[in-house]
Amino acid sequence: MRKGKVRLAYLVSHPIQYQAPLLRHIAREPDIDLTVFFGSDFSVKEYKDEGFGGVGVRWDIPLLEGYRHEFLPVIRDHAKVTPFLPLNHGIARRLKGYAGQPGFDALWVHGYASLNSLHAMIAAKALGIPVLVRSDSWLGDRERSGVTLAAKQLFFRVLKQMVDGVLSAGTLNSEYWRHYFGEDFPIFFMPYAVDNEYFRRRTLEASQHRESLRKELNLSPDRPVILFASKLQNRKKADDLLNAYQLLSPASGVEPHPYLVIVGDGEQREQLERMAKETGFDSIRFCGFRNQSELPGFFDLATVFVLPSRHEPWGLIVNEVMNAARAVVVSDEVGCQRDLITDGVEGAVFRAGDVNGLADALRRTLATPETAIEMGRRAQERIDFWNFDEDIRSLRRALAALTKKIAE
Repeated sequence: MRKGKVRLAYLVSHPIQYQAPLLRHIAREPDIDLTVFFGSDFSVKEYKDEGFGGVGVRWDIPLLEGYRHEFLPVIRDHAKVTPFLPLNHGIARRLKGYAGQPGFDALWVHGYASLNSLHAMIAAKALGIPVLVRSDSWLGDRERSGVTLAAKQLFFRVLKQMVDGVLSAGTLNSEYWRHYFGEDFPIFFMPYAVDNEYFRRRTLEASQHRESLRKELNLSPDRPVILFASKLQNRKKADDLLNAYQLLSPASGVEPHPYLVIVGDGEQREQLERMAKETGFDSIRFCGFRNQSELPGFFDLATVFVLPSRHEPWGLIVNEVMNAARAVVVSDEVGCQRDLITDGVEGAVFRAGDVNGLADALRRTLATPETAIEMGRRAQERIDFWNFDEDIRSLRRALAALTKKIAE
């Protein structure tokens, strides 16, 4: 078969703010004809995000510009993502080609455990279309019973028959696929990346307004800033951060030298604010939900960023803040840690749930102003590789191997 343009279908539940820039990059490739199929449009409108405690969210960056897309006909859509939602029909017809449109050469599916994903993979297999799957799962992401693990092994034996290759997000994700699909299964390393250029540019722009944000938050410029920015959910463990922060106090009743700035909203907010009030400290700030374009301002303000999560699949916020050249402290259960953060180099790593370990990680990172600055410099150097160009190279390798229609 001669080399030529590959018609690639990409199926995903809904427009996702992290993915839109990558999809625009792929759409510019001259020999990849990309069409994105969405199950729901809830994220392009204002919606209630349960992860942010039901706060109304409307993303302030373009989610649909710069690539061809289509919303599939809806059977059921409750403006949230579960294994059963959204539920759509029509993907088989589109993969085959209809209304004068040619069929597709390959299907790329985001995730594998939803009815929509399984339906699409079964349809592609029936049509002889190779299937690529991408997810951020890893083996240690949560505890399961023996019965559940046995059922999962059986599920993956079936799934393996429907998938021709996987796009690996990182080291732990590769280990996951090798565990379930075997050492010889085609795995194409496609680093989990964000729009590095965007976050570097926006952080640089934000630095010009640093004093304004400091004034808004009533922060003194001579004190370092510990930043947490994520959903205030139990698994994100902002409560561990608050407890560790209290351990930074030099004496009973004396507030720590660094500020603690918490950006985000969610189920834990009331509990966290109560905990903060009980400390008696005047150095903790709650900033609520902030949109994508606002985050670089907080990255610029930070001395160190902390993500103390349990069972975090990846943590793309870490990619974002590394582009701002900031030190990062993460737990060993943050999926990106193995690839992005080496203890003592780009920041510090502690055992998830170990409050004393987290406090020690903060002390080491903030030992001197130069320590955090040097860690931030190394963080920015390391994140250079985790970019969209690498993603596209990996996608091209996968398409070349599975379709024989495109050059690597």
